Amino acid sequence: MRRLLCLLAGVGLTGMVVLAGCHKDAGSGNIKIGVITSLTGSQSAFGQAHKAGYQIALEEINAKGGINGKPVELSIYDDQSKPDQAVQGVSKLVDQNRVKLILGSYSSESTRAIVPVVTQKQIPLIMPTSVADNVVETGSQWVFRICAGSGSYASATLDFLKNNGNPKTLAIVYENTNFGQSNAKSMTAAAQTAGINLVDSEAYQASSPDYKALLQRVKSKNPDAIYFASYLLDAGTLMRQSEQVNLNPKYYTSAGTGFAAAEFPSETKGAGKYAEYTLSVSQWLPSAKWSGSKEFDEKYTKLTGGHPAYHAMEAYAALLVAAEALKKTGPDAAPTAIRDAIHNIDIPETPFGPIKFDARGQNAHPLLVTQIQGGQYKVVWPLEAAQAKPIIPAPEWSKR
Repeated sequence: MRRLLCLLAGVGLTGMVVLAGCHKDAGSGNIKIGVITSLTGSQSAFGQAHKAGYQIALEEINAKGGINGKPVELSIYDDQSKPDQAVQGVSKLVDQNRVKLILGSYSSESTRAIVPVVTQKQIPLIMPTSVADNVVETGSQWVFRICAGSGSYASATLDFLKNNGNPKTLAIVYENTNFGQSNAKSMTAAAQTAGINLVDSEAYQASSPDYKALLQRVKSKNPDAIYFASYLLDAGTLMRQSEQVNLNPKYYTSAGTGFAAAEFPSETKGAGKYAEYTLSVSQWLPSAKWSGSKEFDEKYTKLTGGHPAYHAMEAYAALLVAAEALKKTGPDAAPTAIRDAIHNIDIPETPFGPIKFDARGQNAHPLLVTQIQGGQYKVVWPLEAAQAKPIIPAPEWSKR
């Protein structure tokens, strides 16, 4: 895989790299697609997963002749995990690199920041991973989201809970950003509808070294379940410190993201043993029954040395959609034609499932609920997709 891809740096734009299939004419007459993601900064683990997913899709597309006989090239802008950098990335990709389509960013915070910019510049934006629902609620006709959003996360989690013990009380712990706020809002409304009593809701500033006081407040409310909306670094810290304060809900649940990252169960990059029994919403796993999932897992593992979580698959699917739209319009089409082609996309089968967008630009993507058992993510809900039975309640820390 590595031999099939060229990574060229230093093309004259700060924060830019280019990925191109290794054709003889690479860099000459290629079709350019812009990408904004987080190759550095606090969300770099997810951005690097994005990059690997894009590389796999790029190799497949170019191996089949590219788009209408022309190879595809990705201009990737590193937003450094910062919304203001993501905004700068749009300007550089559109005004200097002359792309007619952008994929990105990773986080909801950065993606929400670029929605007004792509709308003003009239450039289609395909979002692979941003789950805050407000990224598709602006009324813009230029945005499309591959993944399911925060409202679906809350619904899937509560569907699992209602059918697996039916807890009566819930606490929410969330990062105080667009991502966290959207997930907290969605879960608050969904819990109320489901008749679950919300006993505590705690916002925190990301990347803090100490959450023990917050976790003590949650412990004092004795919730049956906790719902976390956290990125990877904080997910690990929160779980390790939950053990330190002896916080023992029956269910540790989460809005995916850090709790669903491939690194989360690892001792070196995640929570290690403290990740055991946590439940998470997941958009995809290598064991998913969609055709091509196993093959993607094999390619990703060969490329990176580790198995993928859903973030890489979402990037892969986003590039497939972009390529399909450009095949329909031709690469020299106006952005409005490319936008309309994306609106009309209807792909019944991909390794990420069927892809079709509604009037808001939202793909109707089904969700899974997983639990970490023995250091591995196991699908536990819905029943027709389950690999294992959920372990409920989570064992108390003193009994692990």
